Amino acid sequence: MRTLLTVAAAALLPGCGTLPSLDGRSYSVTLENTADTRLGRAVLPLARAHPGTSGVVPLADGRDAFAARALLADAAERTLDVQYYIWHADMSGTLLFEALHRAADRGVRVRLLLDDNNTGDLDGILAALDAHPNIEVRLFNPFVNRRWRYLGYLTDFARLNRRMHNKSFTADNQATIIGGRNVGDEYFGAGDDVLFVDLDVLAIGPVVHDVSRDFDRYWASGSSYPADRLLPAASPAAIAGLAAAASSVERDPAALAYIQAIARLPFVRALLGGGLRFEWAATRMVSDDPAKGLGRAPRESKLPERLGTILGAPEREVELVSPYFVPTAAGVESFTALARRGVKITVLTNSLEATDVVAVHAGYAKRRKPLLQAGVALFEMKRTSSRPAAEDHRLTGSSSASSLHAKTFSVDRARIFIGSFNFDPRSARLNTEMGFVIDSPAMAQTLADAFAGGIPRRAYEVRLSETGALRWVEQGDGGRIVHDEEPGAGFWLRALVSLMSVLPIEWLL
Repeated sequence: MRTLLTVAAAALLPGCGTLPSLDGRSYSVTLENTADTRLGRAVLPLARAHPGTSGVVPLADGRDAFAARALLADAAERTLDVQYYIWHADMSGTLLFEALHRAADRGVRVRLLLDDNNTGDLDGILAALDAHPNIEVRLFNPFVNRRWRYLGYLTDFARLNRRMHNKSFTADNQATIIGGRNVGDEYFGAGDDVLFVDLDVLAIGPVVHDVSRDFDRYWASGSSYPADRLLPAASPAAIAGLAAAASSVERDPAALAYIQAIARLPFVRALLGGGLRFEWAATRMVSDDPAKGLGRAPRESKLPERLGTILGAPEREVELVSPYFVPTAAGVESFTALARRGVKITVLTNSLEATDVVAVHAGYAKRRKPLLQAGVALFEMKRTSSRPAAEDHRLTGSSSASSLHAKTFSVDRARIFIGSFNFDPRSARLNTEMGFVIDSPAMAQTLADAFAGGIPRRAYEVRLSETGALRWVEQGDGGRIVHDEEPGAGFWLRALVSLMSVLPIEWLL
């Protein structure tokens, strides 16, 4: 019956087509001879002074994160390798597209790899970029039908349900940025909408070469399709319009104010003046085999398995931050086993009022009671929060109306992971992910300090009452406020969460 339905759907949707052949696809790899570039000359003395380690700087502030990408693009002399899940054509996205375009005009080779799930309004821009002789664009697990793209799920769901969630921005094989941020105003503190509290890492040293080689794996994978085999050819007007669009954005008063604010950032002055303070630590890149995008990656190659091997078994503490936390029954068992061994576990995720994916919250909500019964401490980020003290801002960011998007955890205040991996079934089984494991007690301690100080002021602590009911405890100016129902959410939203929590959709979350 399933086969008949698939055949019928294919007959009714002749426009869906088939994927183009990858035969004859161009071949390129990371350029290793970049020590004589401006970035190379700046990095090499630092790396030599800290053998066996990489230099890392956490980027908690969205404006710092935008500035770091823009400055790396402007500093590049040989290559830019850029890989993202989401890239919006808004103010910050347009400015970064133009930064890549300017680099290509200088002779820099630009390779741009985007997951195709969120490129619906970008076909014209991507075709125009791809037409540049120094820019090549590839799309990961693309939709063949560009106009009615989601009809592809009817005939190719198994493939299109798998996405590339990786995020990296690498210049001249000398400096890279990885972490949780996509490209868009909400990630860079550039818009009026809800802002994401997020976290990236700027890195130099040996780990950058690992990121570059990993990019090569994805670039050459069986899921990465040259854009010119999927998109209509760009017109001369579209190509000329790239710079015009950026110029128009730059003249917008809001954009002008944002750019001027960026220029005044202490982070920017430190980066340009060579005064940026790196944490030098053993840093390992972990990522999924890109074959996961086709469902062909062996289990031992998947990021959760590799993380477990690298981090080892926690002995004292685990602090975990994840916007989409869906532990599943197996995860609850694992957390319970750790807690029984005396490991203190603390989790920060989004509250119902702050989440942007209600279905994911439903997958988490039904696991709260057993987690609390096991002794796991649960905090849920408020949608509206006061500005934290400066010391807490390093890893938690700030916003008057914010939603958690950072993905990080620390083990025993000795090692910390920062990357794209959410603690949910989708990240574990379906999407490809990447991140850094950094052996830095200082950075791990910063996360612990955030849980001890800033996070409780900006989140609800979920507890169990004497009768076993859930309670949300808020630290207000006048003392504790206890909520008997999920704060900030109305009856119908709570009812929707209750309904979704019993549906068999956890494997999709």
